[in-house]
Amino acid sequence: MIKISYNKLVNFTYKILRKINLNEFSAKAVSLGICEASLRGVDSHGVKLFPHYVKSGIFGRKNLNPKFKFYKKFESAYLLDADNGFGLAAGAKAIDKGMKIAKKKGICMVGVKNSSHPGALASIALPAAKKGFIVFAFTHADSLQLTYGGKTPFFGTNPICFVAPRYKKEPFCLDMATTQISWNKLLNYKRLKKKLPVYTAADKNGNITNNPNLANSLLSIGEYKGYGLAAMIEILCSVFLGMNFGKDIPPMYKSSMSKPRKLGQFYIILRSDAFVRKNQFIKDLSKMCNRVKNQKKKKNEKIYLPNDKEIIISKERLKNGIPIDKILYDEIEQISNNYKISI
Repeated sequence: MIKISYNKLVNFTYKILRKINLNEFSAKAVSLGICEASLRGVDSHGVKLFPHYVKSGIFGRKNLNPKFKFYKKFESAYLLDADNGFGLAAGAKAIDKGMKIAKKKGICMVGVKNSSHPGALASIALPAAKKGFIVFAFTHADSLQLTYGGKTPFFGTNPICFVAPRYKKEPFCLDMATTQISWNKLLNYKRLKKKLPVYTAADKNGNITNNPNLANSLLSIGEYKGYGLAAMIEILCSVFLGMNFGKDIPPMYKSSMSKPRKLGQFYIILRSDAFVRKNQFIKDLSKMCNRVKNQKKKKNEKIYLPNDKEIIISKERLKNGIPIDKILYDEIEQISNNYKISI
């Protein structure tokens, strides 16, 4: 493993994205988004995506200079046409708008259409939580989740993210796929020639496999419950917004790099003081977290809440650098050489 400091990675990825003519707002949002994910230990949606993002920008899948346009539907409902821009940038724009409206109205929902892969949703939602807002974030994806009782996939990994502010602490943050692992994590196992964890993937016949080379779909969390959540998220991000769904969505890695994927995302932004005073919300959330952690523990075990492990990893990586495996580093170094920008 090669370790690179967070600040150097942000600076390098930003410069490369600007070099391929990505506009300044998008370049900043994308570089911060992927580096933040890596900093938090979410390597499947971090810098690992950088070579793919560069390629998709060069070949035209993603619009390097999108004209983001909002359409007001109701007092607290807006639709953002992302013009096939980067999903991380569209998400940042949607959250910025949502916070402004929620500040006045208490709540805002923002649908995003004609978008692309949004990276880790936590990277999009966490900045709002740090400003005192509660956020729900959803996105759909191409067919990768094995249909419950079926042989083939229909819904995507369809993640859900929820963040809430905490006083003098990193926000509460749940960010998870509705499958046991993400497809990008599976690709990491394949790239590093490692077997998959048990009960995470299935082959083309719907049979469970731990061989990443045979994997054709991913297994749902909680069986039919995770599958049900994926269906809910699909409705919010496709049917609700007028976007394609299921097998009509072009695959992230196997479809033409010149063809936009036209994905949908959906965000709900809430004032944390909508029903109680903000300091009361913060106080009670802290009390809840403390009570959870102060329960009796199993021997040699520790109780964690969502984001606890990511906070620990962030502190360690901020101090010692973000680990980059040799295969990924070679790809990044090639990009560095191509554009004569040193990492």
